[in-house]
Amino acid sequence: MIFPEKLQILRKNKGLTQEELGEKIFVSRQAITKWESGQAYPDISNLIAISEFFKITIDHLVKDHDSCITSIVVKDSWDSKELIDFLINAKRRTYAAKGGECAPSRPNSHDLRYEEGILLYIDTYIGGECFSGEEAVWKNNIPIYAMNYSGRVTSSDFNSDFLKAALLAVPRDKPFRGPAFYQENDYFYNCKVCGDFKWYQGYEEIYYKDLQIYECYFHGGIVK
Repeated sequence: MIFPEKLQILRKNKGLTQEELGEKIFVSRQAITKWESGQAYPDISNLIAISEFFKITIDHLVKDHDSCITSIVVKDSWDSKELIDFLINAKRRTYAAKGGECAPSRPNSHDLRYEEGILLYIDTYIGGECFSGEEAVWKNNIPIYAMNYSGRVTSSDFNSDFLKAALLAVPRDKPFRGPAFYQENDYFYNCKVCGDFKWYQGYEEIYYKDLQIYECYFHGGIVK
């Protein structure tokens, strides 16, 4: 089986249109059309994005004699539902909910903490208008999840309450930051994610009317 056929089968098995797949890996629908028809071939960065999204090795994607059903997913040593439920609860009770900070773990850092039984969540960041930080989850004091982020405010029209409202609407299918789209009056939040809970990267931004006023890059996944 050749690459165009594999890509088409993988996409259809996910129930995605060409446009939807393009959005998932940050390329145009036209690019997906050309790849599936054999008119063009993805470069290495796009092959990596396809591999990570479908959880298939690049070898299995590009070798003509391989099928497209061999996955690189391994059995989880953690309960994904439990972790996602906890992470959403933590996000809805800390920064997004205007929760109080705990003692800083680093000089001049901002730290927020949430616990449920044997699960612990800590969000720690430094900076203000330009910032970087990390969210992490521990189970029985063993780290199982982490996400790093770095962003900046690009206009005085930025409204932190709007950002927190968007993050409060964290979706269950992508419990990383905010939803794909969120809007209040003239403020518009947009979030794009490539990958899944085990390994992902994304970008969020806020517009006020037609002006970008905030942006943030993030990436993370399971740690073992």
